[in-house]
Amino acid sequence: MTIDRVATSTQTAQMLRQIQQASSALNKTQTQIASGANANSYAGFGDQAQVLTATISANQRNGAYQAATQLALTQSDLQNTQLGTLSDVAQKLRDAVTNAVSNNDATSLMSQVQSLFDQAVSVLNAKDANGDYIYGGGRTDTPPLSATSLSALTALPDIPQAFANGNLKKSVDVADGVNVSYGMTASDIGTQLMQAFKDIASFDAGANGDFAASNGLTPAQDNFLTGAITTATQVATAVNTAAAANGYAYNRLNDAVTHQSAMDTLYSGFVDKIQSTDMAAAATQLSLNQTQLQASLAVTASLNQISLLNYLPQN
Repeated sequence: MTIDRVATSTQTAQMLRQIQQASSALNKTQTQIASGANANSYAGFGDQAQVLTATISANQRNGAYQAATQLALTQSDLQNTQLGTLSDVAQKLRDAVTNAVSNNDATSLMSQVQSLFDQAVSVLNAKDANGDYIYGGGRTDTPPLSATSLSALTALPDIPQAFANGNLKKSVDVADGVNVSYGMTASDIGTQLMQAFKDIASFDAGANGDFAASNGLTPAQDNFLTGAITTATQVATAVNTAAAANGYAYNRLNDAVTHQSAMDTLYSGFVDKIQSTDMAAAATQLSLNQTQLQASLAVTASLNQISLLNYLPQN
């Protein structure tokens, strides 16, 4: 007579499958703890894979916006400093003309005008860190203000010919569907100022001019300079308006950088939550997997050892 085991082959196969499942779960948990990642492929994230890829894509776009916006913010900040200098030039020009009229003495006027003109040229023909002309309007290799001396400016038939810049205004995408314009051209911010310089220099070179040789203002000089005060005041206002517009663009760019930084934190945290292993939870799961595997092994081993003899009465 043969003594059969209690466990059938089907039961044994079922227990072996449970051992495989427990072993696989244990290996997965051990890998998660060792690597710090919940999976090493998108398939391993299951139904969260689509959300994960979408979030990573959005964060990459946000990163590109961040880099471009930061460059624009840096240039806008530089423009803010330069426009402040240009505003100072315009105000000093107005003060110089006003003082000449008030003191009835314009002997030093042209030396002041020359110095202020040189400062204006320095601003309008400024370059960025890459060596490109900031106010070139797309023409980065040509000085936007071609008339770099008062004599050259005076010789021109009209002011527009003093500028060689293009008309392209710089702008940057700071988010999906959101664009901020921050670029300015030399002709936009310098035309009125150059016209004021040209008018003063042309008058000084004319028959009623030569301020440096005058012993007190002539009626013609007084009349001209009185009108020039109004013009210089308008020029200063125009430059201040340009500076205010640049300041507005700077604030928008700065706000965009703040928002982009917040979104980067949000996206990164969301991705990390999906990708990275929760060590506390994983440690608990590891202990559970080990217990399950040990239990499956113990039950399978005992099944292979139990036969009908275990259930026969003992005499």
